[in-house]
Amino acid sequence: MGMKAKKSMMKKVKKGSTELTASVRKDEAADFLPLEGGPARKLPITENSDNKATVLYIGRIPHGFYENEMEAFFKQFGEIRKIRIARNKKTGKSKHFGFLQFASPEVAKIVAETMHNYLLYEHLLQVQLIPPERVHPKLWKGVNRYYKPSDWIQIERKRQNKEKTFEEHKKLVDGILKREQKRRRKIEAAGIDYVCPEFVGSEVSAPKKIRFED
Repeated sequence: MGMKAKKSMMKKVKKGSTELTASVRKDEAADFLPLEGGPARKLPITENSDNKATVLYIGRIPHGFYENEMEAFFKQFGEIRKIRIARNKKTGKSKHFGFLQFASPEVAKIVAETMHNYLLYEHLLQVQLIPPERVHPKLWKGVNRYYKPSDWIQIERKRQNKEKTFEEHKKLVDGILKREQKRRRKIEAAGIDYVCPEFVGSEVSAPKKIRFED
């Protein structure tokens, strides 16, 4: 082999080693090598959704710890944007869980770490961060309107004062007669010698309006 051939071979060896070193360094910086071949790749940098979470789920809320009390307690950590306690639509009573939104994600994370399993009025609070993608669009619907329970006494009074039709009155009397007959059979089965008085309203007539006053 001549001198020129040796020199060209040495140049190729040096060039190949340089390219190999560069590729190794590049592979070290990469996260994985594709199975189908090709250059090394890095995984896309994804930001943790918990770092942006500002909404907290609060469970096992004790009786008496409602919106005003919750705001007064949690505002010591930072600015509060929204508070909502789940309530029964019929009675307005608390369902013992709710949601709280802070202005800062850092504050929300600190509250979740600090207040989870915190003993309050003999209840261990359950506090968890809710990722932004899991926050329901209707979660804060009507959050600024405090629920006012219905006056069921007034509703029942109106229902009782409502004038009954002939069919409704007949149905009411038939029910009373059935219960009266059942009561008489029980008395006879017990061997008690007792003559039950006749039911005055056994003959259905036009209903009389009875009003229930306050």
